[in-house]
Amino acid sequence: MKRQNVRTLALIMCTFTYLLVGAAVFDALESEAETAEKRRLEAKSQELKRKYNLSAESYRELERVVLKLKPHKAGVQWKFAGSFYFAITVITTIGYGHAAPSTDGGKVFCMLYALLGIPLTLVMFQSLGERINTLVRSLLRRLKKRLGMRRPEVSMANMVTIGFFSCVSTLCVGAAAFSHYENWSFFQAYYYCFITLTTIGFGDYVALQKDQALQTQPQYVAFSFVYILAGLTVIGAFLNLVVLRFMTMNAEDERRDAEQRALLSRAGQPGAVPAVPEAAAVAPAESGFRNVYAEVLHFQSVCSCLWYKSREKLQYSIPMIIPRDLSSSDTGVERSHSSPARCPETPEHRCFCRPRRSAISSVSTGLQSLAAFPGFAKRRSSV
Repeated sequence: MKRQNVRTLALIMCTFTYLLVGAAVFDALESEAETAEKRRLEAKSQELKRKYNLSAESYRELERVVLKLKPHKAGVQWKFAGSFYFAITVITTIGYGHAAPSTDGGKVFCMLYALLGIPLTLVMFQSLGERINTLVRSLLRRLKKRLGMRRPEVSMANMVTIGFFSCVSTLCVGAAAFSHYENWSFFQAYYYCFITLTTIGFGDYVALQKDQALQTQPQYVAFSFVYILAGLTVIGAFLNLVVLRFMTMNAEDERRDAEQRALLSRAGQPGAVPAVPEAAAVAPAESGFRNVYAEVLHFQSVCSCLWYKSREKLQYSIPMIIPRDLSSSDTGVERSHSSPARCPETPEHRCFCRPRRSAISSVSTGLQSLAAFPGFAKRRSSV
C-alpha cells in the first residue's frame, strides 16, 4: 500500500478516536451541569407563570419576543460599524450568531459574499503567515550571528517555539483588554479570545454587545477589529508553520513518485545507455550520485565531500534536472569511486577536496574541474 494511503487511513482513525475521546470527556463534564440547569430554569418558568398568571401560550409568546429582542440589546446592528463586524465574522468563518440577515436579499448576498470572501481570506492569512515566518527566521538568524553562535541556522524547533509564545502572548493581550472593556474575568476573556482566533465562534461570549458599544465607543470598536484581524494573522502564521507542513506531505510524496516513474521510464527508453554491471555492486550509501549531482547544481559551489553525506540527507534532491546523457557518467564516477586503483592517492575515508585531486573542486554553472574522472569529463559539454 502506498505511503499516502497509509497516512490517510491513520489520520481517519486518529480523528475518529479523538472524537470519541472528546465526546466521553464532554459528557462527563457537562451532562450533569446541563441537567441541573434545565431543572432550575423549568422551576423558574413555573414560578413566573404562577406569579403573573400566564397561560402556556402567553408564556411561549413572551419567550419568542425576548429571544428576538436579544440582538437589539447591544444597539443597532446593521449600521456601518455593525455591518463591518458582521462581515468580519463571515469571511473569517467565526460566525458568532449574534446577528444574522433577516431579509431574503440579505441572505442571498451573504451566501455569495461568503463564497468569494472565505477562500480569499484563507489565502491572505496563509500568505501573511508565510511572510511573517520568513521575516522571523531571517531576524533570528541575524541575532544568532550577532551573538557569535557557532550554528546560526534556524531550526524548526526554534520557529515552533517562537510561534507558540507569540500565540500565547496575543491571547493574553486580548484577554487583558476585553476583560477591562467587557467586565469579564481574565479567564472568560481569554476563553473568548481563543474561541474567536481559532474561528470556533460559539457566540456565548461576544464583544461589542453591551451599552451600544458599536455606536458610542469607536476606539474600542477599532481595537476589536484590529485585534481580531491581527490575531488571526498570528494564528495563521503558526498554523502555516506546523499544520500545513503535514498537509503537504501527500503532495510531496506524489511528486517524488512521479519523478521516480519518469526516471524509470527514461531508463527504459531504447537510446538509454545500459548500466555497468560493476555499478550494481556499489553500496546503497554510494549509489546515489544522481542525487548528489542534483544537490551540486542546486547549491552552485560544493565539494565532493557530498559523497559522504548520508543517503537520507540527499534522498529528496531533484533528480529531474540531470540530463539524460549523464547516466553513463553516473556509472563512470561510481566505478571510479568503487575501484581504489583508479585513484590510489585518495584514502577511503578522506575528503576528495585536495588541491590536486578534486572531483568537483569548484562547481559553477560550467563545472570547472572534473580531471579526476575522465568518464565524467567527456560529458562536460552536455551539462
